Amino acid sequence: MDGIKPASAIDHPALIETLARAFQTDPALSWILPGPDHRARALQSLFRVLVPADTRAGVALRSPGDEAGSLWRAPGQAHSGTIEFLRTVVPLVATFGTALPRGLKVQGGIDAHRPKGRFWYLHYVGVRPEHQGKGHGGRIIRAQTAIADSEGLSCWLETATPANVPLYERLGFVTQVEWDVPGGGPHFWGMMRPSG
Repeated sequence: MDGIKPASAIDHPALIETLARAFQTDPALSWILPGPDHRARALQSLFRVLVPADTRAGVALRSPGDEAGSLWRAPGQAHSGTIEFLRTVVPLVATFGTALPRGLKVQGGIDAHRPKGRFWYLHYVGVRPEHQGKGHGGRIIRAQTAIADSEGLSCWLETATPANVPLYERLGFVTQVEWDVPGGGPHFWGMMRPSG
């Protein structure tokens, strides 16, 4: 769909750059990592861990010009297992440093509110800032929701960005739960898209 395709290992550096730039102003990551310079460096490190991990657990998609990227975890893979945890924990501790307790609060809230069952999990989706508002985000999401529909499966996501909620609603997602991260953290929406 629109030239969107799975990212191979050779595409990972560009996908990491896309997602790191897209999430620079994300409310949850800004709360975890309040310093913009530290956040920019940490996001590069974070996505260097997450892109290969999510590729193993599902699929990473990219648009032809790397305007947008998304990380989807396959049905039954939303919660990371012990081996994946051990593979990623040391790099993530190094990435977050003293911000790790806030990161764990956010992750704890996400884990507590994510439903059980079989669904495609939209872990991350982002558009480079200079390409936002041009439909790239919707296109890259629809590329995978079409596959989910063909499989008769729902899709789940969380967002802490209020402006994204209407976009996801237009793509068929419906808010199932809302929560606040304890200690003054961001507000989250958990949204499910039924198979269509």
